[in-house]
Amino acid sequence: MTPNGTSDGSRRSIRRAGRGAAKRWALMACAAGAFSGAGAQGTANALPGLGEESEPWKVDFYYENDTHARGKDATGSHVGLSKFRNTAQIEADKKFTGGWSFRSILRGTFDGVYRMNDDEYGRKAGGSIMLESTAGGARLPAAYGGLGASSGGLVVDHDTVAGLGLVNNKFLNSADLLARSPNAGLRVLGDRWHPINGGVAFATPVRPCDTDRRGCANFGGYGNSSRSDLESPEFNERLDFIREAYVRNTVQLEDGKSLFLKLGKQQVVWGRTDLFRVLDVINPVDYSRNNIYDELQDIRIPMWIAQAEYRMGGGDILQERNLQVVWNFDKFRPNNLGQCGTANVILDAGCFFRGMKNLWDNGGTVANFANVGPGTLLATNFGPGQIGLNKVHLPSWSLKNTQLGVKFEGVTKEGVSFSLNALTYRSQLPSLHGGKRAVNGFTGEFRDAWPYLISFDMEFPRVHLIGGSMDFHVESVGAAFRVEAAVTEGEEFANTLKPKLYSKNNVFRSVIGVDRPTFVPFISETRTTLFSGQLFYQHIFDHQLKNGQFGPVGMPDWEDNAIATLLVKAFLMNDRLSPQVIFARDFRAKAMAAAPSLEWLYSDNLKLTVGGNFKLGTTRADKFDDCRACNPWGPFTAPVGDSDPMTAFSRGLGGFEPLGRFRAGPIGAAFKEDEVFVSLRYKF
Repeated sequence: MTPNGTSDGSRRSIRRAGRGAAKRWALMACAAGAFSGAGAQGTANALPGLGEESEPWKVDFYYENDTHARGKDATGSHVGLSKFRNTAQIEADKKFTGGWSFRSILRGTFDGVYRMNDDEYGRKAGGSIMLESTAGGARLPAAYGGLGASSGGLVVDHDTVAGLGLVNNKFLNSADLLARSPNAGLRVLGDRWHPINGGVAFATPVRPCDTDRRGCANFGGYGNSSRSDLESPEFNERLDFIREAYVRNTVQLEDGKSLFLKLGKQQVVWGRTDLFRVLDVINPVDYSRNNIYDELQDIRIPMWIAQAEYRMGGGDILQERNLQVVWNFDKFRPNNLGQCGTANVILDAGCFFRGMKNLWDNGGTVANFANVGPGTLLATNFGPGQIGLNKVHLPSWSLKNTQLGVKFEGVTKEGVSFSLNALTYRSQLPSLHGGKRAVNGFTGEFRDAWPYLISFDMEFPRVHLIGGSMDFHVESVGAAFRVEAAVTEGEEFANTLKPKLYSKNNVFRSVIGVDRPTFVPFISETRTTLFSGQLFYQHIFDHQLKNGQFGPVGMPDWEDNAIATLLVKAFLMNDRLSPQVIFARDFRAKAMAAAPSLEWLYSDNLKLTVGGNFKLGTTRADKFDDCRACNPWGPFTAPVGDSDPMTAFSRGLGGFEPLGRFRAGPIGAAFKEDEVFVSLRYKF
């Protein structure tokens, strides 16, 4: 073994992975050179065509460097470089005979941040940590791995609490735990965005998975990536470097009708919103690129999809009618929420998953867990297979796991465009089902459903959506309006009132958008400034929330919430200089972000953008029930002094982790991720 704990064979595998990445980039560069050379020299006619009527290839090649840097996080540490992403993109179009055409976009990236700032995001990230015990109101440090029951009571083995006797849970001493899971390469869960402040917390590994395998699992295209995978995420088994690759055609029918066909890897856009989605849920989204702040067209994950659209033309009532059928026959793919140890981990969810997986696989210490008296919470050791994340159930490919959508579009005689949409699909967000494969400490028996036990499997339930949209222009106010609404059935939410710690709920979502170009003389007297506002609303039906012995119990997600966004964009210097600012406000989380930027089109081929992303005000990041007092084995796991120690239910003792993230939302959970950026894009 080498000093860092990696075998020589593993190091050779790492070097081979690096050479593999280099080979992928070489192939991408060769393709780029071939395409761009053909386009530049006008010799594309030499490329293969289908018949004499086929047209030349049209090819564009782009290069972009996107560099981001962050300030201090919640620990007071200066983060520094958070992104140094270099992107090569090739867009190629070809028209063939018979009305068929081909469209492709190839994109490959290399992010140097994992080498340039490896103390934060690479092989040197993390370190040793201390976890908190609250004893009699005083917060005392406890070493990760535990100090043992003889250490003055700051850390206890869960086995010793009320003589519970969980099988395989008792560590002989702290060395047993530390030998299995060393106190290195770790961070405290959630430390980047909030203090522990008496809540539960545990270690989460943060190094790439070829350096540290602890907590690594495939959560759906992320969560088990090596450094080379993180550097060049498009080059994977799902061929994500193919952003688009489809053929399309319009077949003319009788009576002026036509049939539009489109088959291949593509994005299907059903909505017209920014930042947040209502109807636009056919393709999953890669939030690991830049949280919610990149354009959706850049972060949707393309899927292999077949589209057919019957264009019926006008009728007695409508001047335009279309009926579209969409079949996503690709293997299931959820949203990419970001691997722990990378810069963009939306809601810090990837760190929660990795930390929980590490707890299940290796055991660990949980801060402030054991309630042994009024105001006395002790850090507690757990053994492998007791709490945490056990299995990830990613749906395999089958016909029943594909997605099917139908949309009817129309345009009224008055010019109002509308759609009616229906879609059945797998949830792109995971659900955690509690009470999985826990051990009965008295019989050694395994069961699949101990009530209120914080051991989980990850699931992706089937969801059904019905909704619609409408676009219209109001001349009297000079503004265009956009409306979307949808009701879903089958979504699942965390719920500490339920024995399995989740519930299935129907959800209503809507958005109203207004776009208005307006003359603002002090900005420009010759060009209008665009004002674009959106108001998102969400309501969860049959929402459950009540007060427990120690605090709120039930669903951390708000029953009703609204998020507003506002874009102000100006056009100066013959549209070559464009300043803009985006504001976003999450009303229930009381979290706000502002993203100013300045885009300069230096020439038709070169664009420079500088800007930042800043969180304003103070985040509320509410505490919520963390199931420390859920009592799966009464009376042994009931809190000291409990009035009903024989009953398994949550008493509502809570902190920021793990469910407070749902109350903070994607803006509040990124409250300490202020950053500035500069982006350079060149078209060859």
